[in-house]
This record gives sequence, structure tokens and C-alpha cells, in this order.
Amino acid sequence: MDYHLLKAAHVIGACVLLGTGAGIAFFMLAAHLTGDSRLIAGVARIVVVADALFTASAVVAQPTTGYLLSREIGVPLGEPWLRVSIGLYLTAGAVWLPVVWIQARMARLARAAADDGAPLPDAYHRLFRWWLACGVPGFGAVLAIVWLMIAKPAM
Repeated sequence: MDYHLLKAAHVIGACVLLGTGAGIAFFMLAAHLTGDSRLIAGVARIVVVADALFTASAVVAQPTTGYLLSREIGVPLGEPWLRVSIGLYLTAGAVWLPVVWIQARMARLARAAADDGAPLPDAYHRLFRWWLACGVPGFGAVLAIVWLMIAKPAM
């Protein structure tokens, strides 16, 4: 396969992961800060769809294009910076999977509160704290991976 096409696919995948992650975080946080259950329900519903379409696609593409790139240019998977990147990728994935479920649950709780004209329940607020606790290290891991892919530091 053509090196430049592989590299472009890999870079675009990284941009999608980073951009979608930042966008989702921004919109979820902004909606949450309003306290408006209808707005939160709508934003969370859209965020779940965005995660399914964009993030999930990039999650599959990144290791595939990364492996093919490493093979194409002869970088062994045991290269230290690459091993750290893979570990961070697995870490990001481990916290992303619960975040997807949490976002869907937050959307349902917010929708129920909006339909009932009730305040957001305690369960929603607990989930938001878990969403934040998972999202921060997950996003940080993706940022670190991008840096490692650019810098390829000697380790």
C-alpha cells in the first residue's frame, strides 16, 4: 500500500480522535453547566451518535493504519516510543468504552427529568463525575500519543 496514503489515513484518524474527543467534551460540559435537562438530553444524544460514527471508526482505523505504517517503514512494534503509544491507546480505549455507556445513560436520565419536569437526579450527577474522571485521562492519553507519534523520542 502507498506510504503517503497510509500516513494520511493515520494522521486523519488521529485528528478525528482528538477533534471528536475535544468536541464531545466541550459540548457535554457546556450542556451540563446549563443545568437544563432538555438541552443536556439533546446534546448527550447527539454526542452518543458522534462517538458511534466518528470515534469508533477512528478507533478501528488507528491500530490498522499504525501497524501497516510500521511494517511499511520498518519500525518494529517493540520500539519503546511505539510500545508506550500502544499502552496509552489501550488505556484510552479502556476509559472510552465506559464513557460511551455513561453518555447514553446521562442522556436517558436527562430526558426522563425533562419529560417529568423534575430536576436532574443524583444518578445523573454521579455519572457526570465518572464521565469526567474517565474522560480526562482518556483525552490526555490521546494527546500523549499524538506527541509520541510526532516526536518519536529515544527512550
